[in-house]
Amino acid sequence: MGSHVRSTLIRLGFETLYRTSAYAALQPLVQGVGAVLMLHHVRPSRVGEFQPNRLLEVTPEYLTSILERLEAARVDVITLDEMHRRMVEGDFARRFVCITFDDGYRDNKEWAYPILSRFSVPFCIYVPSAFPEHRCRLWWLALELAIARSDTVKIEIGGRTLALACADAATKCAAFRKLYWQLRACADEAEIHRAVERLAAESGVDMVAETDGLCMGWDEIKTLATDPLVTIGTHTVNHVMLAKASEEEARRELLDGRRAVEAQIGRPVEHLAYPYGGRDTAAEREFRLAAELGFKTAVTTRPGVLFQAHRRHMTALPRLSLNGEYQDMRYFDVLFSGAATAVANGFRRVDAA
Repeated sequence: MGSHVRSTLIRLGFETLYRTSAYAALQPLVQGVGAVLMLHHVRPSRVGEFQPNRLLEVTPEYLTSILERLEAARVDVITLDEMHRRMVEGDFARRFVCITFDDGYRDNKEWAYPILSRFSVPFCIYVPSAFPEHRCRLWWLALELAIARSDTVKIEIGGRTLALACADAATKCAAFRKLYWQLRACADEAEIHRAVERLAAESGVDMVAETDGLCMGWDEIKTLATDPLVTIGTHTVNHVMLAKASEEEARRELLDGRRAVEAQIGRPVEHLAYPYGGRDTAAEREFRLAAELGFKTAVTTRPGVLFQAHRRHMTALPRLSLNGEYQDMRYFDVLFSGAATAVANGFRRVDAA
């Protein structure tokens, strides 16, 4: 299914659940005991029709509205440590939310942190240690920038050269969708980086400068970590698709990523987010490794709220994605009710396989 079609169907689902009030009727049955919210970027809206990575960013105004909604509903916004305690001890007297950010982007500090501080709510930032060390490139961003600068893109994937026209916003979006998913399908993740690095160089995209401009350095992360509201978690070393790595490599990514963050912030790191985090990149083996390595919690990008049964699967937790394509408080109400993800999951509460 194409991403445009999928997006249209998701929006239709939100609208149907909201306009029929089905989400409110279902909520007592499907809201669970809490939820983990997933964000990436928080920053003002960008200008332009071609923004294929817009799903990864929400505006400061939208984040503020969500916090106001949670405050009005008297939902507890808690740390991951407190969430772990409640889950393990079965303390479900009040519904709760944890707020998490993936990748360690600078706008988390510049835009999200002041808002979250004003509401005095805790949050977690999951850091891939190679990002603040300027050793990793954001290939999905470089792909967007290369296509934005070109009327035609030529790239080699899997020994096959693809040439795609991309002279206007519609063809650029189509080219991005096609190339993104073909790159994601590469068996060897190094091939993704080689292909995009060549494309970026040919298009005049400075991947080093773009990454450094977007990602916090260790000094910024360490400063944030001094605030009791802030938890720093790990997101591996190189933001790899763990399921495509050997078990030895996957274990090393988890261990070395945690150790690097611990060395910088001077305290134990007990919370993990799997990079990409879908069923194709984090599954039973990865959940087992995280448990064996002693992580208290590990989160996926599988959609869902938390139920009591998740206390037995603390390294396979779902999240609710605050997607930049659906910045409408009606949609948040539907999402937070648990109805949308219940329907998407066939009303199965736990997906930990």
